Amino acid sequence: MARKSRVLTDHDEIRNWAEERDAQPSCVRGTGSEEDVGMIRLDFPGYSGETSLESIEWDEWFQKFDDNNLALLVEEQTAQGEQSNFNKIIGRETAAARAQGRKTSRRAASAEKRGGVRAINRKRPARARSKRSRSAAVRDAASRSSRSRSKRSTSARGESSRTRSSRSRSSRTTASKKRVQSARGNSRSRSRRRAA
Repeated sequence: MARKSRVLTDHDEIRNWAEERDAQPSCVRGTGSEEDVGMIRLDFPGYSGETSLESIEWDEWFQKFDDNNLALLVEEQTAQGEQSNFNKIIGRETAAARAQGRKTSRRAASAEKRGGVRAINRKRPARARSKRSRSAAVRDAASRSSRSRSKRSTSARGESSRTRSSRSRSSRTTASKKRVQSARGNSRSRSRRRAA
């Protein structure tokens, strides 16, 4: 079964819908002032609103509702056919757009203000493109910097390995010279002993 929603602006219809579900008019604690009730809601018994919502009179609720040009989007039944508590407070302009089948997103609304849906498909302004190109330039610079660090570390590793290999060659050469000298020294001492 498809879920059907409808938009209510009539005070009696809203009140009847709410009372059928034991909902009470309320406001969100801490959002108002002495002159203003703040953000309005409907509080359903047994739900989480008891800590965040404060009961108010219907007159106060409807005053805020009308002053802010609001509408109440409600659902009569769930997909399973049970009574639904779903409700959402929306602007009447949004409700009118929904009724006409127009998109109601903020982007679509701002596009309409700029001159219709075609405005969404227009090219981005130069400012947006320059931001994108700046970020691309930053990425490129970071990439170049990373490659240069990599080359430096590779060349440093190459130099150090070359240095190590030349050191090991020279130490091998030195060790081999010492062995040769030692062997010569031993043979000389032997030949001296024989001669004596």
